[in-house]
Amino acid sequence: MILNGPGISFTEPDIGAEFVPELPEHPREKIVALCEHCTNRLLGRKELKPFEYWSFAAVTTDEMADVLLKMKMRKSYTLPMLLKETGLPEDKLVKLLDEMSYIGLIEYNWENPERDKQWVLPMLVPGSAEFLNMRMSQLEEHPVLAKFFEQASKGALARATPMVPPGGAGIGMHVIPVEQAISMEDRSVSIEHIEHWLDKYDGKYAASACSCRMSRSILGEACGDDPNDWCIAVGDMADYVVETDRGHYITREEVYDILRQAEDNGFVHQITNIDGEDKIFAICNCNVNVCYALRTSQLFNTPNLSRSAYVARTEADKCVACGRCVEVCPAGAVKLGQKLCAASTGEVPEYPKQELPDAVKWGPEKWSPDYRNKNRIETYDTGTAPCKTACPAHIAVQGYLKLAAQGRYRDALALIKRENPLPAICGRICNRRCEDACTRGRVDAAVAIDEVKKFIAEQDLVAEHRYVPERVTPTRKGGFEEKIAIIGAGPAGLSCAFYLAEKGYKPVIFEKNARPGGMLTYGIPSYKLEKDVIEAEVAIIEEMGAEIRYGVEVGRDVTLTELREQGFKAFYVAIGCQGGRLPGIPGEDAEGCSVAVDFLRAVAEQQENGGEASALPGRTIVVGGGNVAIDVARTAARLGSEHVEMFCLESSEDMPASTEEVVEANEDGVHISCGWGPVEVRTGEDGRVSEIVFKRCRRVFNDEGRFDPTYDEGELRTVSADRVVFSIGQSIQWGNLLEGTAVELGRGQGAVADPKTYQTAEPDIFVGGDVYTGPKFAIDAIAAGHEAAVSLHRFVQNATLTIGRNQRSYRELNKDDVDFGSYDTASRGDAVHNYEAERERPFREYVETFTEEQVRAETARCLGCGASIVDENKCIGCGLCTTKCAFDAIHLHREHPECSNMVKYEKKVPMLAKYALKREIKIRFGSKGSK
Repeated sequence: MILNGPGISFTEPDIGAEFVPELPEHPREKIVALCEHCTNRLLGRKELKPFEYWSFAAVTTDEMADVLLKMKMRKSYTLPMLLKETGLPEDKLVKLLDEMSYIGLIEYNWENPERDKQWVLPMLVPGSAEFLNMRMSQLEEHPVLAKFFEQASKGALARATPMVPPGGAGIGMHVIPVEQAISMEDRSVSIEHIEHWLDKYDGKYAASACSCRMSRSILGEACGDDPNDWCIAVGDMADYVVETDRGHYITREEVYDILRQAEDNGFVHQITNIDGEDKIFAICNCNVNVCYALRTSQLFNTPNLSRSAYVARTEADKCVACGRCVEVCPAGAVKLGQKLCAASTGEVPEYPKQELPDAVKWGPEKWSPDYRNKNRIETYDTGTAPCKTACPAHIAVQGYLKLAAQGRYRDALALIKRENPLPAICGRICNRRCEDACTRGRVDAAVAIDEVKKFIAEQDLVAEHRYVPERVTPTRKGGFEEKIAIIGAGPAGLSCAFYLAEKGYKPVIFEKNARPGGMLTYGIPSYKLEKDVIEAEVAIIEEMGAEIRYGVEVGRDVTLTELREQGFKAFYVAIGCQGGRLPGIPGEDAEGCSVAVDFLRAVAEQQENGGEASALPGRTIVVGGGNVAIDVARTAARLGSEHVEMFCLESSEDMPASTEEVVEANEDGVHISCGWGPVEVRTGEDGRVSEIVFKRCRRVFNDEGRFDPTYDEGELRTVSADRVVFSIGQSIQWGNLLEGTAVELGRGQGAVADPKTYQTAEPDIFVGGDVYTGPKFAIDAIAAGHEAAVSLHRFVQNATLTIGRNQRSYRELNKDDVDFGSYDTASRGDAVHNYEAERERPFREYVETFTEEQVRAETARCLGCGASIVDENKCIGCGLCTTKCAFDAIHLHREHPECSNMVKYEKKVPMLAKYALKREIKIRFGSKGSK
């Protein structure tokens, strides 16, 4: 089984089949009898399942089987009772009972007036199939046990699930809400509160490993969580898990700590639901990506199996579509929609609801086998706020604008850093796709989103005000020890390091330069992005636990093989496009010719530590029409070039440089000549460049839209030059980095990788940023780094790279069909350009940050397009969404009190029959028959 192979699909085959041989020709008779005796499915008890047979056969001797066959399921037996039933000598029986308890075939308690120890043959789930999966060493020795648990928690329920009434009818587990989500609910009952159960079993708690997490791990579907200590056994079960080497005792405060950490991670609280309203034996903290109990409601689309009595609802006037509730919802019940009415209907779009089995026939065609991925779809088909959709990192723009409007700047910064760890940098250099998409642009002008972000991020530039996120790590050990190497301290590498550190790792970044930032430092002029801004945001990443080793070029100073020998388990290659491209014309290598990245790097290195770059008198000719070419031209102008001129193939309308960049270049005195391509560079007697010849470009792209320029060879232009800088593209400089690896290179020498996981053909090497996509913007690299951190975490934890992963696929609402309603009519605010400061210090930032008054005025212009919408039929009432909302916009409401009816497992048949009859009447006769 390949756990982490490149390109594994989101839909997995039947897992663990390789651990289950065919039934033997002559199976052990006592094991066959035991399978029939212990099976608790309603139908097919006599059907011998291979996974059941081989699981019991692997861990059960015939002597053990003899004892188990004498015990009725879920009946308590004291030692005298078992001595009478089995006829075995006491010492032999006690030894067998101890061995079977340790294995997980039986459990024990002291639930009788005399407090005598008594043993119980449990049902399969929750019970022996689960207990057999509560020790990793046992699973590794007998992996068929993992298949046993996976199947026993699914197949037995396939036919029964639609007939299960609210409350679960004594089957499986029951979601119990986050305590704070129902603390103000005056209609709640005691069994709905975790506190009730902690009081009932006060002082008797034990933390144990999660059997679901371990089972899925053995089957190749781990989610990346450390399985240890998430399950809390209570009462006599606490003694059982401790005495059988499955857990350890914990205090009540430690219980609270586990619950808090579980909620931070988005894990669902569930209690056992087979013993009625007076007893539970565990509180579990479940990840829907692996949990078999949550699967019962999600796979079969039958929420009655697990849901609490509560339903979440949003308050549209408070909701700002930040998406935090959407990200955490385990059932996919919350998605992003729109708040604005459609102009065509005058109403907000009607959102679909999940069909339920309460009044329709239900079978496999109604199931959702891919629920772990479908539950991660963030947006309704009709779309949501365009700003969040257009941003490559999908930052909650509407959310942080609202927080800023309320003066909650630190909260706003925390929300931004959910998706972008470099907000101060992006506030200065982002290409603002959020603003291009802003719905407000249909009214007058887009909200000045980036200026507001820049204001919010100013806090990060002052050490005492910096926002350093709390670590949210899915392990109870405080963090992960696995070593991960990041190669390159550019925006992709820094972003990856940030999110790995937040997850509990201590990543090591290898950076060949003396300073961090990559092209942020060595490719963007200081008048746009001051180096202390970069260093301030990098300092936070280091404070979170990342280490940066400067002056180390992987492939030259140390190899990947050597790093593996040092214990590194995975690598993220994010070295960017560090080289330039030449046009392939005569004279391009003459003295005085250079490429943009080298030109900008040389200037940046001269300015390091407060130095000044050398003056560039004379004529500077820049070949290229993109934003980098603009940076070169403006830098040359600020260094004293008397004449700076750009030549590009495109027309002025089609130049790749942004309009804003072109305007600023013109203000700096740069001349721009469009529609020209270079022919040759000519030199003087000293061998230096003296002039460059251009020819007229008539068309840049062919009829298929491919780059295929055509020229008028008869129209030439010769231009004098003291230097020529080519800015016509960037290249990747691999050096010896990939030597000895299986990494494949594709177009432009970029690494070939899976488009979602970024995994290459060398399983432990992941790539991202420009080295994968080619030259793009910082925000693209930041988004890639975030996704890479997800993959790296999963990889080093031997988890699936794809299943249950947030797909980060957002749809934009239809801006052509929007009723804007009433809105603030103020015009867009602009940042002040301090031209006096610019003249005095041409390489210092001169665009001033918004004032607080400007921020209030600008945030008021936001139309508030998006909102979170809850599908009540999918909601399981866990309350996790309420813990993430910074706007008090989503709450639980007790609308299904019948879900709090906890009954004993032994009463399941009449409960199922009663509900099945009621349901059948509704199916046959509709609403008339249900009255």
